[in-house]
Amino acid sequence: MSYDIHLYRAEVKDRHIVSKNDNFFENENNIVPFSQQQFDNLKGRLIRYGYFIENETVRQVSFGFKKDKGTSALLTDNCLSFASGGDGIFEISMTASEFTDTGEYKKYDPQDGGWEEI
Repeated sequence: MSYDIHLYRAEVKDRHIVSKNDNFFENENNIVPFSQQQFDNLKGRLIRYGYFIENETVRQVSFGFKKDKGTSALLTDNCLSFASGGDGIFEISMTASEFTDTGEYKKYDPQDGGWEEI
């Protein structure tokens, strides 16, 4: 079983709450893309946290995690997704929460009912 957690720009949370649409995330127009600086900052921060690049294209970077082969991350132009099973669930949850420290990103955990409230 895989556990997924997503990180979006703060504006996405605001849009989602206002929309009250169950299919909100299926419409790509609802998701505000990261700026190039935000994309680069997230990529660098993942590397500092022990993630390594497995594959990279212009629009996305896939990462493995040095401490747990079952943990991964995918950075796209509008979302940072973490996935893990077993022991890595706590790791990805804490990492995603830590990435919200600047206020420009919000953590969405579909398994836990939605947006993290701090």
